[in-house]
Amino acid sequence: MESEQKELQEENPLGFERIHVLLRKFAVPSVIAMLVSSLYNVVDQIFIGWGVGPLGNAATNVAFPVTTICMAIALTLGIGSAARYSLHLGRKEEGEAAKVVGSGFCMMILFGTIYAAVVEIFLSPMLRAFGATENIFDYAVTYTKITSLGIPMLITMNGLSNLARADGSPMYSMTCMLVGAIINTVLDPVFIFVCGWGVAGAAWATVIGQAASFIYAVLYLRKFRRVRLQKEHFRLTLCQIRQTCTMGMSNGLNQIAITAVQVIMNRSLVHYGTLSAYGPDIPLAGSGIVMKVNGIIFAVIIGINQGMQPIVGFNYGAKKFSRVRRTYMLAVASAVAVTLAGLVAFEFFPHYVLRIFGNGDALYFEFSVSFMRTFLCSLPLVATHLISANFFAAIGKPVRGALLSLTRSVFFFIPAVLILPLFFGIKGIMMAAPVTDSVSFLIVTACIIPELRNMGKE
Repeated sequence: MESEQKELQEENPLGFERIHVLLRKFAVPSVIAMLVSSLYNVVDQIFIGWGVGPLGNAATNVAFPVTTICMAIALTLGIGSAARYSLHLGRKEEGEAAKVVGSGFCMMILFGTIYAAVVEIFLSPMLRAFGATENIFDYAVTYTKITSLGIPMLITMNGLSNLARADGSPMYSMTCMLVGAIINTVLDPVFIFVCGWGVAGAAWATVIGQAASFIYAVLYLRKFRRVRLQKEHFRLTLCQIRQTCTMGMSNGLNQIAITAVQVIMNRSLVHYGTLSAYGPDIPLAGSGIVMKVNGIIFAVIIGINQGMQPIVGFNYGAKKFSRVRRTYMLAVASAVAVTLAGLVAFEFFPHYVLRIFGNGDALYFEFSVSFMRTFLCSLPLVATHLISANFFAAIGKPVRGALLSLTRSVFFFIPAVLILPLFFGIKGIMMAAPVTDSVSFLIVTACIIPELRNMGKE
């Protein structure tokens, strides 16, 4: 009896603790961490809106695809490494798990440095491609040229945060994000209003916050609980790169798809805005705020995803399939509940949400309110889709997860953004999201139900 109790205590709690307790333990810090991470952009948007005006907000919207590509790399490497780490721990392969951590860290530094160099070299054509108008271009260049310095740190910090969570330290993962966000929030008003640096001040506050989070995240390399890292684990091989990127590509491709969608949507907003009473700049500014607000809801969903991943990955590797099913169902229910709460705010109180980000004229609020109510009306369907796509990656079926991610973001949304405005003008761009989300929800439901029913039979 005593030996059985000792064995249970030494066993990873992911395999026996109650599901709702585990999901709360892992998801709540992950949600807080992702919300804090999203504050980098939201806080900048708020202070820029009050300190610079709508053109400053439009500039950060144009520059935002640079950040989403950065997050695509971070999520691919971070969640890919964390998924592999959890699966190896479930199979009691601690040596392989240690190799995943070491190679993952090397990838984060290398890929982050390469992407930062690409942004610095091709900044102007990138911003033009992302939809920058003449009135916005200089603001966007100033902001992005500075924030690109923090790209390697942002990727590494996010990647190690996912690994710390998979290692059973969700609070440490949360603190990584929290440190940088607090510093960014404190420095933003100082640099923008006191020093009078405008968008450059917001950018420097962001980079300094990222540097602090990066240092805190790297310190965890000495504190891993489930493995002991040695110098020989920090080696980069093509095999490790391929396996990690394959496991994380569902999340990464979803971010890349978001980038492609935003670029195409920005250019469509400029085109159809010019043909409307709003002009080219109001749609960019209004949609930018709506997308940042949408990013807050997405941050919660991604946090639930990240909290679900180590639980699902470990139990799938340990062949405890009933626990896998229960974790998925609880994650979906939690994400849908959050999106329903957000939906109430966006549909009934849009003016209050928009005024947080500064003032504007009547046309600005007319467009922004309409965009928010229409574009975000299908959030509960999005929650189910995102949780399901990440679920396939967590159980070692990343290709299916990636295809589900692309189904929503690329295969349906981009055609909708291009086709619907031909019939409905700028209103068609707003309608693209609910139309796409409805179709994608039907597809993901048809994929996930057989998977849950047949799990373990093979």
